[in-house]
Amino acid sequence: MTKLSPDTPLIHPDCQIRNADFGAYCEIGRFSRILNTTFQDYAYCDQFSDITNTTVGKFANIAAMTRIGPTDHPMQTASLHHFLYRSSAYWEDASDDDAFFAARHARRTVIGPDTWIGHGAIIKPDVTIGAGAIVASGAVVTKDVAPYMIVAGLPAKPLRARFTPQIAERLQALAWWDWSHAALRTALPDFRKMPAEAFLEKYHG
Repeated sequence: MTKLSPDTPLIHPDCQIRNADFGAYCEIGRFSRILNTTFQDYAYCDQFSDITNTTVGKFANIAAMTRIGPTDHPMQTASLHHFLYRSSAYWEDASDDDAFFAARHARRTVIGPDTWIGHGAIIKPDVTIGAGAIVASGAVVTKDVAPYMIVAGLPAKPLRARFTPQIAERLQALAWWDWSHAALRTALPDFRKMPAEAFLEKYHG
């Protein structure tokens, strides 16, 4: 496996990247499109991900062929078509609708830390996925997802919580995703072998 870098994201071939920034140890899968988006430290997406107007939290795990923050068409006007707002592509004397694009960009999707977005999932604009949550493959998420909740379906609905509310709260308070790279390495054996509750007892008390 290619070594990841604290300084430069690993961007695989044939990606489209525009107005995006990346933290340490990030990876972008082949054929992905990343627009107006921030990837925080250790976040990654697999191939064919399409992510727009999104903040991707630390240690987020995004599977292949996902669509996050898909843009909408204007539904209140007489037409839905691109020509309304990408007008310069159709007429020499027409400009694009900057206000329409500004409103689109303001509708941010937030993917919390240590989340898992399954293969082919779609997450709509203005949705927040809480820390440690799991979005099942093929789910279409139209509403916020609570921390450490598993959701599935179309539209996505809660299946079950990963942990009790007490453990979920303690994990968020511990916020191990903010630890230093060295501290993560030291705790790696415990991350691998300890159930969450035992890990909390050791590191959170």
